[in-house]
Amino acid sequence: MTKKVILACSVCGSRNYSTAGKNDSERLELKKFCSTCSTHTIHRETK
Repeated sequence: MTKKVILACSVCGSRNYSTAGKNDSERLELKKFCSTCSTHTIHRETK
């Protein structure tokens, strides 16, 4: 079963993306483009 997760930039904290994630214990981390920082950064799943 998947759930909707929000991804936030690890540098500025801006919540830029949402995606479907698995129901596991570790948080999802993806490298995405942050429009606020204007660079590619690690985006982590938020609560």
